[in-house]
Amino acid sequence: MKIKTLLLVILISFMQFVKAQTVDKPLALGISIGSNKYAGDLGGNALTDFTHSQYILGYFSGAVSLTSYLNPSFDLGIMGGYGLYGIYTRLDQKFMSTKFESSLFAHYKLNNGYIFSSKSSISPFLSLGLGIASYGKVANYETWADTKGVDFIVPIGLGIKYQINDNIAIQYQYNYNFTSSDNHDKVISGGNDAFGEHLFSVVFGLGKLKDTDKDGVADKYDLCPNTPAGVKVDAKGCPIDSDNDGVADYLDKCPNTPSGVKVDANGCPIDSDNDGVADYLDKCPNTPTGVKVDVNGCPIDSDNDGVPDYLDKCPNTPSCVKVDTNGCPVDTDGDGIPDYLDKCPTVPGTVANNGCPEENKVEVKKVIEVDGILFATGKYTITKTSSLILNKAVSVMKANPTYNLEIDGHTDSKGNALNNLELSIKRANSVAKYFVKHGVDATRLSLSGFGQSLPVADNKTDEGRAKNRRAEVKVNL
Repeated sequence: MKIKTLLLVILISFMQFVKAQTVDKPLALGISIGSNKYAGDLGGNALTDFTHSQYILGYFSGAVSLTSYLNPSFDLGIMGGYGLYGIYTRLDQKFMSTKFESSLFAHYKLNNGYIFSSKSSISPFLSLGLGIASYGKVANYETWADTKGVDFIVPIGLGIKYQINDNIAIQYQYNYNFTSSDNHDKVISGGNDAFGEHLFSVVFGLGKLKDTDKDGVADKYDLCPNTPAGVKVDAKGCPIDSDNDGVADYLDKCPNTPSGVKVDANGCPIDSDNDGVADYLDKCPNTPTGVKVDVNGCPIDSDNDGVPDYLDKCPNTPSCVKVDTNGCPVDTDGDGIPDYLDKCPTVPGTVANNGCPEENKVEVKKVIEVDGILFATGKYTITKTSSLILNKAVSVMKANPTYNLEIDGHTDSKGNALNNLELSIKRANSVAKYFVKHGVDATRLSLSGFGQSLPVADNKTDEGRAKNRRAEVKVNL
């Protein structure tokens, strides 16, 4: 009863240690098989000598241990073991008994990050403990050992552990146990007996891996260990970010942002000019504050003249009309009449005359309606003298785009009347081509040929016939 009471006290004391552990899977249960090796007055080698054991591999033993993680370097544990204990060399040098032991121990782990990597699955360790051992008789071997009393034991050992996964490991450990007595082999020599142990173990991790933020991913594997409660996480324990924009879904106010688009702290695409159109869609990303924009983020241009409404001083300009930087129709001659309404866009004029200058119509007629453009006999070529007259008429026509011309061709009476009619048309056409060549629109011209039918002088004289070989220009204001 005293032994059982002592063991209960040791177990309760150990549990006071493990209550404070907070690391993932802090407890591990080890189940071991092995052999006890006597080392005392009758000889024996507690490590490798199996020749003096009654059994080939020594005296069988089994053990159970409970180990708790303390820090990266140390584990604490408690162990209980039971098995046969003794030696057989000859009839007068032998003993056998059962042995029960219990001990508290500490492991110093070499994969603590200082000696070997803490991420290694292989963990060499050193062991030191303190415990008790009691002995019992074996049937038919009552005289083989002194089973009285209880020993205090100090196990010192070394071992290696291989962690297969979070839940299971395999381990080998050798302990050399110093004892507090020298009488179990019935030989008292003044030196205490000792024994060694070979232990082969399967170690089971107890409990679930710690999950501080309760997101379903253990702290050991959780790259985001402080995720708020209720937030969905990925396999690494980090909040899900469906659109991969760097803002987790539970904070993302725009969870469907296209890939590669820059976002703000709310996970929404950046809108630098705050016009309501995100930069990645905004074709005018520097729109001034407060300006209304279209779906492309560009300032609205109601009349499509290329000048946005907020800058357009003439916002209702007709379609296709050229405008200046203020969005107003171009007025080349500065007469207040825009070019698209100005009949004389390069010459200042009046509204009453459609942008053309008011001129003395009588004077205009004098310039244009000359006495006649004269031709040589049988010819319809414009002469140098006629060119000077026509140039003045061209200037007036270009300055007054509302004026139209009527061009009539004539001949003298010599020759066939039909041929003369054809010649008169060619003379009228030569004058018309001259006007067109020098910039007067052909639509403003009409022409006729009258042959010899409308003479202006006597065809009986050379002088009269010269005046009849002509083309007349008449203006319609």
